[in-house]
Amino acid sequence: MQQLFMAFGLDWRLLIIQMVNFGVLLAALSYFLYAPVTKIIDERRKKISEGMHAFEASQQRLLDAQTESEGIVGSAAREAESMVAGARARAEAKGAEIVKAAEEKAQATLKENAMRAEEDRRRILREGEKEIAHAAMLAAETILRQKKA
Repeated sequence: MQQLFMAFGLDWRLLIIQMVNFGVLLAALSYFLYAPVTKIIDERRKKISEGMHAFEASQQRLLDAQTESEGIVGSAAREAESMVAGARARAEAKGAEIVKAAEEKAQATLKENAMRAEEDRRRILREGEKEIAHAAMLAAETILRQKKA
């Protein structure tokens, strides 16, 4: 083997020293560079994992909130619909009362107007009878005067 080293011009002592230097360099790099970098990468992976879990949890909360808001909106719509229906029913009842009161008032007014018309008719008939009686008396008086004259 020594002949092989000599053929290439290698010194086995230098080769051992270079191997020791390489081992020291490897140990130093793994201690000062590889370990901190792997630690940083692990921390980063942990943060990313926590972020993903937080994202999934927030997505779930968002879905829950959307479901809840849809339920609230639906409930409010049903409540508003029932309030409108109640108001409509009260308005129809009030309208029916107003129409009934107006009809009663109209009937009372018609009855009162019919009574006044009947009273006016009777008064006019009485006045007409008086005028006829007065005219008959005047006619009779005129006839009597003409017969006397």
